[in-house]
Amino acid sequence: MPRKNILHMITPLRQMSPFDVNMAVDAGFDVVVPYTGVELSEVTGLVQDAIFSRPPDAGVNSGLFIAGRDVTLALDMLDTARKALVPPFTLSIFADPSGSFTTAAAMLAKVEKAMEKKFNRKLDGAELVIFGATGVVGYCCAVIAAREGAKVTLAGHDGTKRVQAIADQMKSRYDIEVQAADGSTDEAKKSLVRNAEIVLAAAKAGVQVLSKAHLDGAEKLCVAADVNAVPPAGIEGVDVHADSVEIPGTSALGIGALAIGNVKYKTEFNLFKQMIEPEKPVTLDFQDAFTLARTYAK
Repeated sequence: MPRKNILHMITPLRQMSPFDVNMAVDAGFDVVVPYTGVELSEVTGLVQDAIFSRPPDAGVNSGLFIAGRDVTLALDMLDTARKALVPPFTLSIFADPSGSFTTAAAMLAKVEKAMEKKFNRKLDGAELVIFGATGVVGYCCAVIAAREGAKVTLAGHDGTKRVQAIADQMKSRYDIEVQAADGSTDEAKKSLVRNAEIVLAAAKAGVQVLSKAHLDGAEKLCVAADVNAVPPAGIEGVDVHADSVEIPGTSALGIGALAIGNVKYKTEFNLFKQMIEPEKPVTLDFQDAFTLARTYAK
């Protein structure tokens, strides 16, 4: 009888996202079990219960998914889970808190493709500004983009204190350099956009961070992407369906939430499939998500 594929899904929150549960089941897991309110100190015990209850060759049929809303905590949980493995007793691990890893990966993959097709450029060397940089998607975008060689600036909607703390954390954890900037006023936003080649809007749903006025005079701007699918648009003039469509009144291309979401869906779905299809267990984070998202971006 074929061995069943079992996925243990952990989150520090009170509930597991139905979105992630559905994706895991549709990707092929036979049994999906959520664990809520999980603390970092409990991860080792959960992992070792999962691996020691099955024979060593069942590692390819066992998985751990890490959810939540905190990127740093999710990555700490991933590191802890990896250290809890006792080869040959192992399992596959995939972290995607609030879908942020796969959303950020899809967003940057779409931006990179637009830069290649229209401007014959990549992310390397591009001046990139992130609005909504204190959120989970903005955080992941910053790390991926900086690793790809972009000159990343985190725009703080309430000044520089919080974004500077995040920039310092990224330097400590990933050894990358990102800049913190004030984005709390209309003039500050205009200044940041005016000097940017790529703008990412990753703020809360239903919050418009950039208006048409902020885009006026942004002659260097090549691509502006927005993950907000709830009206009003995060960037005025970028429709949710926009797929590298010129933004009215500018020469920049706009990429909307649904175009990004299409790539995000395929990426998360197929990362789940990668957990049950390989010959040995895998560990997947936002860098793996970006590598896969690139294959779906058109």
